[in-house]
Amino acid sequence: MNKSIRAAIIGSTGYGGVELIRLLLRHPHVEITSVISSSTAGAPISEGFPHLHTIIRDKLDPVDVQLIRSKADVVFTATPHGVSAEIAPQLLDAGLKVIDLSGDFRLRSREAYKEWYKREAAEQAYLDQAVYGLAEIYGDRVNENVSFISNPGCYPTATLLGLIPAVKSGWIDLKSIIVDAKSGVSGAGRGLSLGSHYSEVNENFKAYKVNKHQHIPEIEQALSDEAGTPVVTTFTTHLVPMTRGIMCTSYATLTDSKTEEDFIEYYEQFYEGRPFVRIRPKGTWPATKEVWGSNYCDIGFAVDQRTNRVTIISVIDNVVKGAAGQAVQNLNLMMGWDEGLGLDFTPVYP
Repeated sequence: MNKSIRAAIIGSTGYGGVELIRLLLRHPHVEITSVISSSTAGAPISEGFPHLHTIIRDKLDPVDVQLIRSKADVVFTATPHGVSAEIAPQLLDAGLKVIDLSGDFRLRSREAYKEWYKREAAEQAYLDQAVYGLAEIYGDRVNENVSFISNPGCYPTATLLGLIPAVKSGWIDLKSIIVDAKSGVSGAGRGLSLGSHYSEVNENFKAYKVNKHQHIPEIEQALSDEAGTPVVTTFTTHLVPMTRGIMCTSYATLTDSKTEEDFIEYYEQFYEGRPFVRIRPKGTWPATKEVWGSNYCDIGFAVDQRTNRVTIISVIDNVVKGAAGQAVQNLNLMMGWDEGLGLDFTPVYP
């Protein structure tokens, strides 16, 4: 099948960028025409990722908007926070389509971004232009008329896919939501830090950024939109000694008498036609290994009649559904292609 769109990846030497390479190489309508790195331009990407030896032969390009414009139609910006705020507007102004994997355009409020990310936000016009690409919820907004997509964060993807149907149904008390979230170490990126050092992580399990994680306002923004009223959550993140995976266990008080069967039936109807959300049968709950390397989000439920609370467990691969996979899913929607193109692979197990 002929290639039909040229793609560039800025931040190709990070985990999100290299995962984009893996996914796009098998996409039937995409040709990777530029892999870009500001820090190692001119070097072969195989120096940092030897597994790409003989697969990506081109050397890394510098971040040069005119060069990118000459080589690509769509640009994925898999960059650290703060970088995309500067480069994405330039790419958009040059007439390119942009899918941003950073957090720079997820919040509509510049003030909220500054409060949570501790840096100045992008200009309001670009924040307003960005379409929040949580595909299963806002996929109808991601279409051929859109040129700028802000890819959701990994924690928000798992949390929101688990909670939004319950919020929209009115079945849970919005003031009672607690999210216990756990992530593998790849979520911290490839940069060196004490917190991701092997001897610090191995055989250890710890909470971090308690009540201060930058994904909190993103989650609350989307839940508030769906509820039509402000929603505040208790959201706690933990680092797990594994490479990939996120599990978000959400707790909420029921507003009415509901059973696990009610939740399963409702969620199956809610996500009907969305191939990457899988609802588990009664009495079974998902594990991170069961979505490893895939674009799936698996969701399971437990209703406790004694406490009148529901537990919603959602799992994703943070590098795929939480980053590169969802970005490719958004590209498909943006181009009017089948949502699952290039993503129809089975999770790796064991």
